[in-house]
Amino acid sequence: MTAGDRCELCPRRCKARRFGPSPEKGYCGALDAPRVFRYGPHFGEEPPICGEKGSGCIFFSRCTMKCVYCQNSPWSWKGGGDDMDVEGLASIMRKLAVEDGVGNWNLVSPTPYLPYIEKAADLLSREGVRLPFVWNSSGYERVETLERYRRLCDWALFDLRYSSDATAMKLSGAPDYVERAREALKWAWENAKGKREGEGGLVARILVIPGHADEAIESLAWMATELSPEIPVSIMSQYTPAYEAKSMPPLDRSVTEEEYSSVVDAAEDFGFGNGWIQDMASSSAELALLGENMSAGHGPVRP
Repeated sequence: MTAGDRCELCPRRCKARRFGPSPEKGYCGALDAPRVFRYGPHFGEEPPICGEKGSGCIFFSRCTMKCVYCQNSPWSWKGGGDDMDVEGLASIMRKLAVEDGVGNWNLVSPTPYLPYIEKAADLLSREGVRLPFVWNSSGYERVETLERYRRLCDWALFDLRYSSDATAMKLSGAPDYVERAREALKWAWENAKGKREGEGGLVARILVIPGHADEAIESLAWMATELSPEIPVSIMSQYTPAYEAKSMPPLDRSVTEEEYSSVVDAAEDFGFGNGWIQDMASSSAELALLGENMSAGHGPVRP
């Protein structure tokens, strides 16, 4: 982006002058430098993402969503982390690829910093350092942005959290989440069709939220009807009361076994057979295949 450009990377299109000589914060709080909270090899993602080498996660600070239950609020809401230039970001990616030997670069909430990530990738490409990219996101994305930065999306690891904009606004401050997330998922599914097995694709994450299991079921119904039940889905039971949700019933409790089972049963009824479920009783990072007994395995753990 050139100096003076206004930021329209996410669906909010806040038009903040983030990139000029006197940068101003966007809605997300991001300025003119990528801010990274944590990075390192991660083995708790879904099997296609982790592979045998692990996934090289880079957790970016500032998020386009404002989820009241966010477990990552120290950096997503509050902006913890370190600012760096393009060379500094490239050095992180180089370490993950060359020293740690991970199988991909996993960009967690990357949207505010896509122009810088692309420049870092260009630096490394000239050195011959290349890995597939995982775009790890809440699903709240602009299709125009996905298209512009499609080279950073070999794998789409997208959430689909809500089927009601009223819920999305109340819990995440995203009034148009449903339309934008569904558009993004549709784009990712079409993009996945051009990938060879093992080189990229889509994993759709369905987080079951206390009191809102019906919305998870409605999201699955939409995917099965409008896209395909062949989409790999990861049905997540790991919701934990955090941040503002600790004082907001029913968000102040964990998901019940009845709520979670209703979503898993619905996924099977809709014909989803390619995906994973979590064990309600354990924090292990192992996954069970969708359709197997829920006590047989566990789900991915986000740091």
